[in-house]
Amino acid sequence: MRNVTVVVADDRRLVAEALASALRVRGHRVLGAGAPAARAADLVLNKQPEVCLLGSAAPEAEGVLEPLVRIARECPRVAVVVLGPVPRPHGVAAAFAAGARGYVRNDERIEGVERAMAKARAGDAAVAPALLREAFAELLHPRAAPGAEGARLAALLTEREAAVLLRIVEGQDTRLMAAGLGVAPSTARTHIQRLLRKLGTASRLEASALAVRTGLLDHLPRPPASPL
Repeated sequence: MRNVTVVVADDRRLVAEALASALRVRGHRVLGAGAPAARAADLVLNKQPEVCLLGSAAPEAEGVLEPLVRIARECPRVAVVVLGPVPRPHGVAAAFAAGARGYVRNDERIEGVERAMAKARAGDAAVAPALLREAFAELLHPRAAPGAEGARLAALLTEREAAVLLRIVEGQDTRLMAAGLGVAPSTARTHIQRLLRKLGTASRLEASALAVRTGLLDHLPRPPASPL
């Protein structure tokens, strides 16, 4: 593989410097290395490398890829390879949409980084096929957004079942729950069983854990505060 002129930018200075050192040892000409990743565009504009390695822990986060967009606009001949976490399908898609020519997992061996640099410099897409498949699968069949499952489950519950769930999470026993709801203990038990069936859980403990994990509690009406 022919040696490459490269700049390295990462949000973690030690990572940027370690990668730059590894590339120098292997004969590549590192024109600059620094942190944070937001400096990438300035490094590229000043140093004019063939390749820019841009590391980020969250490439899909808002604003993170702005340097890449700027590089693609002002220095389109420079091939940018994003180093990011895996699996992060949205990060892969966001990187290529912003103008990257490659995406490599940030724990990839140096040989893998070199191969990506060479492919990107040649104008090819430098990304593992499996990672690309994951990215397309995620775009075509997106996972539910955080909180969406909680909202879906909340919509299944009656007002009384929501009140029962809140009391379950608070750790109330059946008698205390019945007294708070103004119903007989047998009626409270009936509400509990209906609630568990709707949530697909086998016990109060499972129902409580599910409510916390999915954010279901955030979608339940809160009982009015007791008068002082």
